[in-house]
Amino acid sequence: MTSTPTGSPQLSGDSLQDQIVVVIGGSAGIGLETGRLARARGAEVILTGRNPERLQTAAADIGARSTAAFDATDWDRLDEFFGTLPKPVDHVLVTAGSSHYATLADLDFAQARQDVDEHLFLTLRVARLAVGTVRPGGALLFMSGTGARRTGPGLAIAGFLTAGTPKLIADLALEIAPIRVNLIAPGFVDTPLSAQILGDQLEARREDLRRTLPIGRVVGPEDVAALAVHLMTNTALTGATYDIDGGQQLTATG
Repeated sequence: MTSTPTGSPQLSGDSLQDQIVVVIGGSAGIGLETGRLARARGAEVILTGRNPERLQTAAADIGARSTAAFDATDWDRLDEFFGTLPKPVDHVLVTAGSSHYATLADLDFAQARQDVDEHLFLTLRVARLAVGTVRPGGALLFMSGTGARRTGPGLAIAGFLTAGTPKLIADLALEIAPIRVNLIAPGFVDTPLSAQILGDQLEARREDLRRTLPIGRVVGPEDVAALAVHLMTNTALTGATYDIDGGQQLTATG
């Protein structure tokens, strides 16, 4: 395994040769595409996910080093997983979780609590477990979003987590330095999860974004994966939030 000195920049572009990348939530979408790109850049990849069958398919697809099937908010299993990792690992990406959108009248408190677990307590636990597991100068990457930055009915849970997570990431970047901590905030990304949520409205959403986004196309998981790998390899980046929405926030519907 190669370890870049924390005081020196990497000079090999986006190479991850002989490094170990862990993707928590890596069986589909952004996590899987990041694992795929990391492998293409020379990394050994460890994937986790809830569904064992889907996880094994993903691992075979990209040639993952190993897998672990568990719910990331099962804290005992999460602790056990970090305890079995080869040390040190170089980078950890957490994509597990989704956002809960509901008006107050329709709020599912159990689901809201799960959302807080996935976006607040999972972040804190992974950061604590990273100390002694992730090498100095390695990266922790977490996932947020841009859609809940606006205000409105149904955005209370997603909104307060979206607003608070960048501050959490900045504080963690100082507390566990020299491990680097960054946040990726996508807008709409054309993933299987988006297809599941939108159903027969998916193609209309794609067409609207093609028409209105400044980039003239829909953001895909491979776009977010490219940003994730850049944040792994650029050792000057920590404590920040990186939007990737194709300019959606600049439009009237953003």
